[in-house]
Amino acid sequence: MKQPAAVDYNLIVIGAGAAGLVAAYTATAVKARVALIEQDKMGGDCLHSGCVPSKALIRSARILAQAGRAREFGFKSIQVDFDFAGVMERVQRVINTIVPHDSAERYTALGVDCYQGQARILTPWCVTVNGQQLTTANIIIATGARPSVPPVPGFDEVGYYTTDSIWSLRQLPGRLLVLGGGPAGLELGQCFVRLGSKVTLVETLPRILNREDPEVSNLITTRLRQEGMEILTQHQLRKCTVRNGEKIAVCAAADGVEREIIFDALLVAVGRNANTEKLGLEELRIALTARGTIATDHCLRTNYPNIFACGDVAGPYQLTHMAAYQARLASVNALFGGIWKFRTDYAVAPAAIFTEPELARVGLNEQEASANNIAYETTRYDLADLDRAIADETATGLVKVLTVPGKDRILGATIVGEHAAELITIYISAMRNDYGMNRILNTTHIYPTLAEAVRFAAGNWRRAHAPRGLLKLAEWLHRWRRG
Repeated sequence: MKQPAAVDYNLIVIGAGAAGLVAAYTATAVKARVALIEQDKMGGDCLHSGCVPSKALIRSARILAQAGRAREFGFKSIQVDFDFAGVMERVQRVINTIVPHDSAERYTALGVDCYQGQARILTPWCVTVNGQQLTTANIIIATGARPSVPPVPGFDEVGYYTTDSIWSLRQLPGRLLVLGGGPAGLELGQCFVRLGSKVTLVETLPRILNREDPEVSNLITTRLRQEGMEILTQHQLRKCTVRNGEKIAVCAAADGVEREIIFDALLVAVGRNANTEKLGLEELRIALTARGTIATDHCLRTNYPNIFACGDVAGPYQLTHMAAYQARLASVNALFGGIWKFRTDYAVAPAAIFTEPELARVGLNEQEASANNIAYETTRYDLADLDRAIADETATGLVKVLTVPGKDRILGATIVGEHAAELITIYISAMRNDYGMNRILNTTHIYPTLAEAVRFAAGNWRRAHAPRGLLKLAEWLHRWRRG
C-alpha cells in the first residue's frame, strides 16, 4: 500500500465521544483539515449515558438524602414530594442542555467536516463512510467502549439494564439488583437507594473497589450499608429465572452456598468492552491487546505509524478526562510527529467515584506501592477534625498521602470525603508541577474550607519530619533567654 500523492484531509477522526471531539478540536485549532465521523450520537457515552446523566441523577438523589437527615441540621423534618419519572426527565433535560456543546453544528462552525455513518478503514490513508471514500494523511480511532454483559443464563428471560439503557426507566423499581461493585454500580446503586428502591449489590471479589486500599473501600461500604444497600461480596451470579411471575437471581457465595434474590429490575455494571468491530481492523491487521483494546505505543500509534488510537478504545483508563488527555497527544503526534513527539505519562492519572462520600485518587496508593516494592511513607489526616466538615455535618473521611521516605515528594494521594474530586486537584497540581508537602503547607488556605484538610495533612507530614536537633537547640536557647 502506497500513500497517495494528495489527500482530502490531514486527519480523519473516527468517533465523536470525549476523545474524538477533543482530537478534532485540537487539530482544527492548528489549522489542519479534519473530518469527524460518528455513527450514532455526537458526544458519545459520557454525554448520553455516562458522566452527565449519572451526575445529574446523583444531584437529585442527594437532595432526598439530605432531607432525610433533617434533624442533624436542626430541623424537625423536611418533606420532599417527588415523582421518579420527573427526576429522570430532569436528567434528560440536563443532557439536552449540554448537547449543543458537542453538536455537529458547533464543530462544523469550527471548521470540522462532520459525517454521520459507519466508518471503515480501507487502507492506512482511506476511510469510507456512507459509500464515500475519504483520503487522509492520518487517522485517529476514538470509537469508545460499550457496557460488558457476561453470559449469565436467564438474562434474556428476566431482562436487564446497562449504564446505556438505565436512563429509559420512568418507573422506580421496588427491588433493584446491581451486578458489579465498581464506580458505576456504586454510584447508581446509592442513587436508587436514596430514591426509594431496595438495592442489592452483588460483587464477585472479596470487597468493592478492590483497587483501593482496604480502609478506603471499607469507608464507602459502611456508608452504603448504613443507607440501606445490601452488599454481597464474594458472590457469583449463576443464573436468573422467572418463577411464579417473579424475577429471581441465583447467587453462589465463596463457600458454595446458593442464595436466591428476588428483584424487579437488574442493572449490569461489570465494566466496558472496546468498540473495535466493523472498522476494518482485522483486514489491516491492526493489533489488539489481550483486553480487546487497540494496542498503541507511548505516542498512541498503532502498528501503522499514521494510525492512532485514544480514549476507551485504547485504554488503559476508561475515563473522560484521560480520553481528552490522550486525544490531545494523539492529535499533535499525528500532525507534527515528524517534528515533535509527545509520550503518554500516566504517573499523574487522577480518578474519582462520585458516591457520598466521594472517593478521589491520584498516583499510588499503599497496596499498589507495596505490590511494586516501592518505598513510601504515609501521612494521614482525619476529616473528623476539620472545622468546616464538622459545620457541614460531613466529617467522615480521610486524606492519605504517600511520599518518598525522608522527602516531601508526593507519590500519590487518596481522599475520601465531601468534594474529594475537587480537593484532589491540589495533589494533581503538586505532582504534575513537581512540588511537595512543604509548599502545600506554606500556601495560605481560606478558613473555614474543606481544602484546609490538604494543608493539615501537610502539617502532619512536617511534624513527623521535624528537625529534632534544631528543636533541641531552640529549646536550649529559649531556656537560656529566660535566665
